[in-house]
Order: sequence, then C-alpha cells, then structure tokens
Amino acid sequence: MIREYTLRLNAVRFRASIGASAAERSIPQDLVVDVDLELPVSALPKRDTKREVVDYDAVVRLVVEVGLEEPYRLLEVYAQRLLERLLVETPASRVRVAATKLRVPSTYSVDQAVVELVGSREP
Repeated sequence: MIREYTLRLNAVRFRASIGASAAERSIPQDLVVDVDLELPVSALPKRDTKREVVDYDAVVRLVVEVGLEEPYRLLEVYAQRLLERLLVETPASRVRVAATKLRVPSTYSVDQAVVELVGSREP
C-alpha cells in the first residue's frame, strides 16, 4: 500500500535580480532552487500518461516565473512567494522550497546562502 507520494525537483537554475543592495540587484544572480511537493496518493496517475501526472515542467516554470516577477532584496521573500504559489497552483499538501544563492556578499568567504521554507495547506 502506498502511503506517501513526493515529487522532488532538484537544482532548478536561473538568473534573477536579487540582492540587498542596488548594486547587487543590477547584476543577475545565479539561483539554484530545490522543490519537494508532498502530493496526495490519490494524485498518482491511474494510467501511464503524462496528462494524469503533476506537470514537472509547469512546476519548474513556476519556480523561474516567481523569481523573475520582480527584483527581490531578500532570498527569504522569494522563497516565501514561491512556496505560497506552489500551494495554490499544485495539489501538494506540503511544500518544501530551498533557494540557494551562489554569490554571497560577505566580508568572509561563503560558498552559498540557502533559505529553506516548509509550508502546508490549511486543514
């Protein structure tokens, strides 16, 4: 008996205007986004056809679309808006978003900054 159904899309890459300073936002920043959608088992396709499954490409397009909608100062705001849209536009009952910025403005060496948010539908 299947108890859980998760769609995980890793390393969606795109460039967006994101950064605390105007100078940082003026140069597109590389973002890498991971998304986990916990879907109801009832959403599993009954047949082996694409139209019955959650459209992976539509989810990826949403990740990029939200990132390009506006210039963001904070990675946290982008991640929150993406999570909210995924809960509205997919049948997911729970969503995890991890947004990674590859260039981190810091006095010290930092490989990347990651903001991870988890949210679920209201009961």
